[in-house]
Amino acid sequence: METISLKIESTTNNTILKFTTDRILISGSYQFNNIDEAKDSPLAQQLFYLPFIKRVFISANFIAIERFSIVEWADVQHEVKEQIEKFLNTGGILISEKNNQQKIPLELYAEVTPNPAVMKFVANKKLVVKDLEFKNVKEAKGTPLAIALFNFPFVKEVFISENYVSVTKIESVEWSDIMIELRSFIKQFIADGNVITKTTIEQENKQPLKSTPTTSELDEVSKQIISILDEHIKPAVAADGGNILFQSYDKNTQTVNVILQGACSGCPSSTITLKNGIENMLKQLIPGKIGEVVAVNY
Repeated sequence: METISLKIESTTNNTILKFTTDRILISGSYQFNNIDEAKDSPLAQQLFYLPFIKRVFISANFIAIERFSIVEWADVQHEVKEQIEKFLNTGGILISEKNNQQKIPLELYAEVTPNPAVMKFVANKKLVVKDLEFKNVKEAKGTPLAIALFNFPFVKEVFISENYVSVTKIESVEWSDIMIELRSFIKQFIADGNVITKTTIEQENKQPLKSTPTTSELDEVSKQIISILDEHIKPAVAADGGNILFQSYDKNTQTVNVILQGACSGCPSSTITLKNGIENMLKQLIPGKIGEVVAVNY
């Protein structure tokens, strides 16, 4: 089994640090406020033995930890990272099965993304079963949370994924002026039990993204591309508040067309990511079949 390595990421709250990986560690999201609550999470229990750990949050591809003020993250972050990596790579169990029904209080924190126009608001609960992207309020029909966000004059686009909401702002405002207001609104909207989206799982599965072919229509190279994107690329871009979808593959020009969503759409660094990251990976894993990767930003 491939060794799991973690990346240390800061958040807008300097007491909270994220330890992320490029793979899905667990389904769902869990929060533990003390060692007693963590009885069904061996990892959280182990972390609470460290005297500076205040709170542990475990989600799909990351572990977020809040510290007490007795230490600074700069002094202990690498030791914590090594401890979590050792736990994961020796077969440690994150959450026992009986903990799956545990009800946890809602938490929501803001997180910067590589795209300066986009802020990611991460919740400790599942919001939707399928990614939803809206460029304007008309597209948001059937998704009350997105419609409500578009009522803010500074909201330009909305992207909702499993446990977070990425919001794109207009250029004339700064995040420092609107971030707290947006975070409070989204948290209250979810906490009040409002419907995130009225689209059911069955309806979502019957409505594939436009211009995206079904699996039965794909050739073998296209299937390989999708597999690589799902396994190696999507978890990483999801951590940055975005998503990437396969659109098409032209075997004559060896061109791969992809769709960038959320924070990835319009991001200044997306071209570098495509060329130096995704394109190079596809060329290495599917030799002789990939010429270039082109982004289609709807």
